[in-house]
Amino acid sequence: MLDLHRIYAKQKKGLFFLLAACLLGWFFTPYPTIFSGIGLGACFGTYNFWILIRRMEKFDRSYHEGKRVVSLGSGLRFASAVAAILLPIALPQYFNVISAIVGLMIPYVFLFIEALFSLVKARK
Repeated sequence: MLDLHRIYAKQKKGLFFLLAACLLGWFFTPYPTIFSGIGLGACFGTYNFWILIRRMEKFDRSYHEGKRVVSLGSGLRFASAVAAILLPIALPQYFNVISAIVGLMIPYVFLFIEALFSLVKARK
């Protein structure tokens, strides 16, 4: 579980740099909707990852206490992802839908890369 907290802390740092890059891209390029979509999606994706970590901690505590856990928050994460896509659909002048989808997946790409690094590090 501590690995997830470490990964989440790295993701938050990466999110701040990504949001700074999106802000620069929004101001200084002719594609502001693309950069705002990536930023919006990345924020919702990080929120989804935070929900996942919180629910996994609750699941772990309940398992060790012998209690039953109802869910891991899949419905809440799904609703958040739907909101991340509906916002650009409702406001296409401000956000790009495709870039919001890409931004929504960025935390999971970071998670996959971190898992690969951990696997390679463990083999050495």
